[in-house]
Amino acid sequence: MAKRYGGKFSPDGDDSAPDLPAGHYTGATVDPVGARTNVMFAPPIVLAATSLNDGAIGLAVGLAGAGALLLGAWLLRDGVRAQAAYDARRVARRPAIPRKILAAAATGIGVGLAVARGEGNLLAAPLYGICAGALHLAAFGIDPLKSKGMDGVDTFQQDRVAKVVDEAETYLSEMEGAVRRAGDREVEARVERFHTKVSQLIRTVEEDPRDLTAARKYLGVYLMGARDAAVKFADIFSRSRDQGARSDFMMLLTDLEDSFSQKNQKLLLDSNADLTVEIEVLRDRLQRDGLRAR
Repeated sequence: MAKRYGGKFSPDGDDSAPDLPAGHYTGATVDPVGARTNVMFAPPIVLAATSLNDGAIGLAVGLAGAGALLLGAWLLRDGVRAQAAYDARRVARRPAIPRKILAAAATGIGVGLAVARGEGNLLAAPLYGICAGALHLAAFGIDPLKSKGMDGVDTFQQDRVAKVVDEAETYLSEMEGAVRRAGDREVEARVERFHTKVSQLIRTVEEDPRDLTAARKYLGVYLMGARDAAVKFADIFSRSRDQGARSDFMMLLTDLEDSFSQKNQKLLLDSNADLTVEIEVLRDRLQRDGLRAR
């Protein structure tokens, strides 16, 4: 029988109605590499194609310029992604390699070689290259040159966190790659949602490295077991389409989601408890000094 749709935010809705469950795209982000970044791969193709009939020297210079432009486009793409990851975190180190700056330099070299091939003017080529590099920096900016949120953070502990996070991301990538072989879109969506839950725990640990000891088992042993379970499920389901194996794997994902969510909430509550203790200690000191906090 048909039933009228209604909910908490519907007209005449009931405020006590439960919220709809979050979809698996919750927390999804758009790839920062857009059209203006991808279009930088077009000039090296054009330069290489137009150099084919310029003789041996012209061809060599043209291909060298095309290679430099291609290197610049590739570095730019990775640099844009690295900056997006940097901007998305409250605590982050600056990129180890300034890819966007190197991309501007490679683009300038490529444009200079292209001008030298076309005009043969050795004085104009470097000027065009410098202008191209400057315009590249103006269009795409430079890389972050300093870390943020790292004041008072133990670098040794931060390195331990980075190692565990890299291992966790590897397990998640292998897990997603395994379920794609199963060819079940619903299972892939559940794994993506589980990835989101794990990412929340990862961000909590990155922002407070003291939580690493409490979360290391989740980001190591549990994720490795989930990866192994995903591989076995994909092997079985791709051969026999066993619905029992699918149901068991989905139940496992549900249990893992709940466990990671509860652990993340516990770590956040512990952080709040630490803040409360610091506030109480500061108030006691103010009272001992004859001052009163307002």
